[in-house]
Amino acid sequence: MSDQLRALTARLSAAGIDSARAEARMLIDFTQGDSARLEQAVMRRLRHEPIAYITGHKEFWSLDFQVGRGVLVPRPDTETLVEEALKAFPDKAAPLNVLDLGTGSGAILIAFLSERPNAHGLGVEQSQEAAIWAHHNIAQHKMEARARLQGDDWLMLGEGRFDVIFSNPPYIESSGIPTLDPDVKDYEPLAALDGGRDGLDAYRALAPIIAQRLAADGRAFLEIGQGQEQKVPKILAASGLETIRIAADLAGIPRCVIAAPA
Repeated sequence: MSDQLRALTARLSAAGIDSARAEARMLIDFTQGDSARLEQAVMRRLRHEPIAYITGHKEFWSLDFQVGRGVLVPRPDTETLVEEALKAFPDKAAPLNVLDLGTGSGAILIAFLSERPNAHGLGVEQSQEAAIWAHHNIAQHKMEARARLQGDDWLMLGEGRFDVIFSNPPYIESSGIPTLDPDVKDYEPLAALDGGRDGLDAYRALAPIIAQRLAADGRAFLEIGQGQEQKVPKILAASGLETIRIAADLAGIPRCVIAAPA
């Protein structure tokens, strides 16, 4: 380990940052070792700004995504939705119609489309800040012909049904927001985190929309928070949606509700 890497690792570790050595190496690589740029980046990280915001990039589904202030940083747990959708629709040539409600950076939609070359998708995102990042990522991955964005709310979808519907909605209870790590609560957009008093507001809004827009043989893939695996299916059932199963993430936590028309 170089002296620079050793010193930087110690500074990050002292600030309570997990994976200090890996992040130190990332910051050195990002700044190419330039001392002034490196120190600026380190000071931002010591203030607990997400490293993805500092570098402007985050890997998801082995793809590179541009991210920054105003958009949720894609998490590995969310890859569960893509994995389950690919299992449910194994035909790589299928001409699927895909909807991503609250697309954020566009990571889920783009990752799925990258695996299904005949699929087309619509990402709906109200936040203008987040939509900017989604536009960047659609262009970066040359998806302009197959992915489009809509800035209206979920109720303004127009006509049509979808074979695949994704959503990673806000699902953290409002009272839990202050307890989150500063990397999250102080930097990432509150609208992408706060799910209301019981964390379930977004699912109540989503359920009737999904029921109306899901094709007869379609599937919806919804990310849920820990402890919500019994509550969310009940909300979906009230709108005529049947939970096929619930898939766990790599940590074994129930993470993805797979639903279909009842």
